Amino acid sequence: MAKEIKKWTTLESRYIIERPWLTARVDKVQLPDGRINPEHYVLEYPKWVNVIAITTEGEMVMIRQYRHGFDQVLVELCAGVVEQGEAPIEAARRELLEETGYAGGEWREVMTIGQNPSISNNITHCFVAEGVEKVAHQSLDESEDIEVLLMSKEEVLQMLLRDEQKQALMAAPLWRYFWEQKER
Repeated sequence: MAKEIKKWTTLESRYIIERPWLTARVDKVQLPDGRINPEHYVLEYPKWVNVIAITTEGEMVMIRQYRHGFDQVLVELCAGVVEQGEAPIEAARRELLEETGYAGGEWREVMTIGQNPSISNNITHCFVAEGVEKVAHQSLDESEDIEVLLMSKEEVLQMLLRDEQKQALMAAPLWRYFWEQKER
């Protein structure tokens, strides 16, 4: 028989920082056995999206940009924030167009994942867009400096196998994509 796992009870909650890209709260929680944890921290973020984009020629549209948290330039999927009131699929289409200039194709959501459910409340919607084409120039935010790369599927797979994809929220859907391709 499986053990019953019960939810914690939030006794108090207060925000310790509320900024556009960082919101943190501290909760006082009671565990199911009655113990009290006076400080459980939760980071709140909006929903995110990322896109595995495949051109009509079969190349993967990747981006290269500096990531300050790692202090490295990394190759990643196109990704971004779901704006208030925006559907995840529309955010994904918008981000792909803004960051890369690519659009169109057949879209499907492949997974919805969380970055770290023990301390964070947001989710990432992961999409595959097959048959995209270059239709515009990049339209980047002020803080973005992005190079668009067209890579073969084999190059992206080798990047994963060499442990070069450091963004877990991008590695997971890429692994799933390649697993699905193998199963076809």
